[in-house]
Amino acid sequence: MDAHRNAFYEQTPNGEVAAERVAFGTSGHRGRAMERTFNAAHIWAITQAVVDYRGKAGYKGPLFLGLDTHALSRPAWECALQVLAANKVAVHIEKGQGYTATPLVSHAILQHNANSDVPRADGLIITPSHNPPEDGGIKYNPSHGGPADTDATGWIEARANEYLGRIDEVARVSLEEALAHATEFDFTELYVSNLPQVIDIQAIERAGLMLGADPMGGTALPVWQAIMMRYAISVEVVNATVDESFAFMPPDHDGKTRMDCSSPAAMANLLEIKDRFDIAFGNDPDADRHGIVDANGLMNPNHFLAVCVDYLLSHRPHWPSSGDGALKIGKTLVSSSMIDRVVAAHGRELYEVPVGFKWFVEGLHEGYLGFGGEESAGASLLTRDGKPWSTDKDGIVLCLLAAEILAVTGKTPSAYYQELTERLGTPHYKRVDTACSAEEKAAFKKLSAESITAKTLAGDAITAVLVKAPGNGAAIGGVKVTTESGWFAARPSGTESLYKVYAESFKSEAHLNELIESAQALLSDVLTP
Repeated sequence: MDAHRNAFYEQTPNGEVAAERVAFGTSGHRGRAMERTFNAAHIWAITQAVVDYRGKAGYKGPLFLGLDTHALSRPAWECALQVLAANKVAVHIEKGQGYTATPLVSHAILQHNANSDVPRADGLIITPSHNPPEDGGIKYNPSHGGPADTDATGWIEARANEYLGRIDEVARVSLEEALAHATEFDFTELYVSNLPQVIDIQAIERAGLMLGADPMGGTALPVWQAIMMRYAISVEVVNATVDESFAFMPPDHDGKTRMDCSSPAAMANLLEIKDRFDIAFGNDPDADRHGIVDANGLMNPNHFLAVCVDYLLSHRPHWPSSGDGALKIGKTLVSSSMIDRVVAAHGRELYEVPVGFKWFVEGLHEGYLGFGGEESAGASLLTRDGKPWSTDKDGIVLCLLAAEILAVTGKTPSAYYQELTERLGTPHYKRVDTACSAEEKAAFKKLSAESITAKTLAGDAITAVLVKAPGNGAAIGGVKVTTESGWFAARPSGTESLYKVYAESFKSEAHLNELIESAQALLSDVLTP
């Protein structure tokens, strides 16, 4: 990985070239050093823009700075720290300059800001999530502790690109001065000691379960080690290796190295030894995602989300369940409608939002969403007494929730899900990618409910056509069409010449394929210029 690190410092992005400019997507700015999309200049510019944003927002408290185990994360962390120190920003870094998982940064921000008498804090996290080893990433979490919304990221992106064109104006100090300026903070101790607030740790201890944890070479490692030290829980960390090349990883479905804990191919190492454990789990490098493994293998993320919702609505007696304060359940509109059915069975309200965890942040922060989850294995929840825990995705807590479910109910999550299907029906779900021209991608932005004139979809009457999410009224960036027995949603890729079709049928696999074919035909008609 030395060549990538060298390129990080030596390659200079051209701010006049669109592909080399700062670009914030749903999870911050990501790129590669050798492609001049993730270099020191990007980090200096983004960090200075965040400093400016803090001034605009009136934040005068500490900035919590975290990083994961990718090869470019430490160099980027050092660059960010140098700019923050030069700007006299109080910075909190992990004790011993260690790695810091995304949910730990979010939790630390929330804990600090829970005291209304102190200046507001925020955070930066250096991570490209589960992306390949050569990738780099940086994301910003404002004072609410979760991913920044599009207003904030748009402002930071624009300001960062201004700095990219005059990078010498960004103030920096030496790394030695920057480290002396920073305050070491025990993120892990704070998080692990507070876990009983959100998970029934005692139930897991009483059950005497044997748990397996695969940090996949990432930031979950010190957290699982601290959990073993603090609580009477038997956890075997199946791989304690931290290797920036992630050479121990099995290739993903496409042959690439990708630390995706929702992928059976990437989770092959843990799946081979699953029978040693009552339940096991994996986390991606920044520990914001979860992969749940029991006797039946790796659980589909959609299935586990449905189980979590049903369990939480049955086992969180202090969560308000009636009246104006009744907690809602959040899901993205491409997540399984099994969640809709579970929520309805409990007489609760669903909060359906576009793709992106940022749409759950306000509800988790303000305490009106008990749970928010997305089909890509990211979720978070309130504490057992209904207070904010993490407003970013928390893969570690979701793994512990799986253990709690087994400890309390005696059912593995996959057995629990099977019982749900017996009561509520069996969904069949798939995502497919379809080639898409630039003109067709542009046509997605112009879609309205009136654009869909068809009355039926795969033989069933269309019950709704959505271009805005029902929960918060935000634009989907595509379209969702529903019937009584199924649905499809389509949205263009932000980086590739294709659009994604998500579909689900409660009839059969054959009906699911018919749904997808009908969706593609329908879209071909409405997207044709």
